[in-house]
Amino acid sequence: MNIPLHSWLVPCVLALSAAVAHAENADRDKPMNVEADALRYDDVKQLSIFTGRVVLTKGTILIRGAKLEVRQDDQGYQYGVVTAAPGERAFFRQKREGVDETIEGEGETIDYDGHLDTVKFIGQAQLRRFQGAKLNDEFNAGIIVYNNLTDVFTLDGAPVAGSKGSTGQPGAPAGRVRAMLTPKTAPASAPAPANSTPLRSSPQLGGSAQ
Repeated sequence: MNIPLHSWLVPCVLALSAAVAHAENADRDKPMNVEADALRYDDVKQLSIFTGRVVLTKGTILIRGAKLEVRQDDQGYQYGVVTAAPGERAFFRQKREGVDETIEGEGETIDYDGHLDTVKFIGQAQLRRFQGAKLNDEFNAGIIVYNNLTDVFTLDGAPVAGSKGSTGQPGAPAGRVRAMLTPKTAPASAPAPANSTPLRSSPQLGGSAQ
């Protein structure tokens, strides 16, 4: 079922527009669209709940999950929680501004805090940074938190609250974190000119003068 966004949905979805470092500023001005099987909106609580194959697009932002809850507090801060179906993970993607770079993240739950300006990937968490189509960096942990204000990633291998352990993605054992970081390559410099002896003219051609 396609669900058009009316004026009362605009503030509740804005919570998800600034989730990643150097995110595209133009995304804030792009139209927002949400598709789901069902929607429940509580005007008193300023709460929107989308359920069933939820897909949110807004500019370069793409979010997928089984359930999306978005609310706004009395101070105007927005908070979004995306939940995956059992055995699956919710998905987040956004292009970074000014560079050919994209950030993708997955987790059983994705939690955005508009007050702290952070994104938290919880349970089987993975975060990837692509340069063009090439995978540059990959982070695996039980919990990954990105702070949009400080551009800092925090990985935690500790168990998620309410669970017996945190396995992370394959390659990140329980209670551990793992990261793959690609070194930055310096731009190639122009080759230095060859050190050649300058040519000098001679008054004689074909041997000494007669």
